[in-house]
Amino acid sequence: MPTLDWIGKDKVINHHRDVPFRVLEEKYTYNAEHSDNMIIHGDNLSALKSLLPKYEGRIKCIYIDQPYNTGNEGWVYNDNVNDPRIKEWLGNVVGAESVDFSRHDKWLCMMYPRLKLLHKLLAEDGAIFISIDDNEQSYLRLICDEIFGRNNFVANTSWQRTYSMRNDVKGIASEVEYILIYGKNPEWQPKKLDRTEKMDSKYKNPDNDPEGAWRNIVASAPNANTHQGMVYAIQNPTTGELAYPPQGRCWALGQDSMLDAMNKWAEYELCEINDDEARAKVCGVSPDEVRKNVPAIMLKESLESAREKANIVMKGVLPEFYFSKNGTGTLSRKAHIKNVAGRPVTNYWSFEETGHTDEASRLLKGIFDGKAVFDTPKPPRLIERILQIATENDSIMLDSFGGSGTTAHAVLNMNKQDGGNRKFILIEMMDYAESITAERVKRVIDGYGDGKNKVEGTGGSFTFYYLGEMLLLPDGNLNENVGLDKIREYVYFMETKEPIMPESDNDEPYFMGVCRDTAYYFYYEKDAATTLSIDFLPQIKKKAEGYVIYADMCTIDKSDLKKWNIIFKKIPRDITRL
Repeated sequence: MPTLDWIGKDKVINHHRDVPFRVLEEKYTYNAEHSDNMIIHGDNLSALKSLLPKYEGRIKCIYIDQPYNTGNEGWVYNDNVNDPRIKEWLGNVVGAESVDFSRHDKWLCMMYPRLKLLHKLLAEDGAIFISIDDNEQSYLRLICDEIFGRNNFVANTSWQRTYSMRNDVKGIASEVEYILIYGKNPEWQPKKLDRTEKMDSKYKNPDNDPEGAWRNIVASAPNANTHQGMVYAIQNPTTGELAYPPQGRCWALGQDSMLDAMNKWAEYELCEINDDEARAKVCGVSPDEVRKNVPAIMLKESLESAREKANIVMKGVLPEFYFSKNGTGTLSRKAHIKNVAGRPVTNYWSFEETGHTDEASRLLKGIFDGKAVFDTPKPPRLIERILQIATENDSIMLDSFGGSGTTAHAVLNMNKQDGGNRKFILIEMMDYAESITAERVKRVIDGYGDGKNKVEGTGGSFTFYYLGEMLLLPDGNLNENVGLDKIREYVYFMETKEPIMPESDNDEPYFMGVCRDTAYYFYYEKDAATTLSIDFLPQIKKKAEGYVIYADMCTIDKSDLKKWNIIFKKIPRDITRL
């Protein structure tokens, strides 16, 4: 499998492990006392790591619209990686030689550790969708193959980003952008889309079938050569002629099932008719090679009697298998609309169904009273398509390049449309996280516009966060400023890879939770050293097969710890760094 190398890769390939864990500090909650929807202001690399204790392996769908790296000077959110903050990060992580990077090296160094953390957050049944253009598409595919696994590649979808072309475009006009899709596992499949009226118009109900509208489909299936036992003659009850599957095809069902189907027209039986030559022609083999002793489905009664019965059947509801043209044509099969799955997702998303950039810009201006507050927004309809094919009604969607807040807008739209309870998490590093990203979401929740342009609010809520202090200081000690609750949450996650549950037992203030028959305790006091001693043990009331207890010191003999299935862990020495 080809891999990609670039200047600085050795410095960033495991950099996500070195990023200090920072706590998330709540600033305010909008439109509710508490909300599971999140908008986070801060560097997305640090913010993604801060999400791990609660959300690792829980994010059903990730969409990112990261810098495209066009090379334009000056920071434009979806254009390049020349922002001073990115440059400073590259200098700190990679070193002084980063000033000599090509813009491709810079972009790859920026993306790689962020994708590594996104992979950790993605649920086992989840998928990631990444917008990109021609500048870095080939590079992005290679690093995603490396991080998410080549076998987990789903599609490179083309999104028709524009509905009209300028006449003064030089060279080949760019009409599409791309969305790379990877599943967490190879088994990931997109959900089907709703069917269109045009598709459903092909289904009729001329015979008043109680099963509903239907259309005729072929009664055969491919691969006659490998399914020769399903290649045989069926006698027509109206004409008496023998019907075979088309060249290279076999009947859709096994012979016993087809016999039952034909008995709905008249009395049939299996009968040897020595038709090896005709069957061999259908299978594409010689008569000597065709499977022997495959009987035909033949009338058991006279043709005249069978024809009378068939005429009666044709005046009522037709059976599943029937001969077209009033009984004189080919064998066909009914396909009822109620049994037809939705519309398959293709790798081309037209602007008619998923919106375009001009639509997105006009919508954003409408939300912000005619002001152009953001250069390159995506239309909510594009994100709604992703939600339709990749989420359930209660899924969590993450966008770590939150931008103008389109992802939150789309989630709120979908929840309003179908009564769902999807949640969003947006991360935005730029200073407009509150003035544009969060402000847009507020206006979408409440409604915006005036008069005939007024748009009803979606309802909903969110909590706005910013990146707080490091939980573990560079010297290895706990940063007590972050608060005990956040320390406990972190420690429990590092032990169990599960989120800690809210406290419910005031009788055990040091108890954190039970996971896989092991009870976890964090015996810590801000202003005093703690000791795991015999005197402390009566405070352990939770029944479990084993115990993990954190404290500053331990005076219990190792043999007694083993006897009582207790593992002592020293604070802060044994607290694992994320």
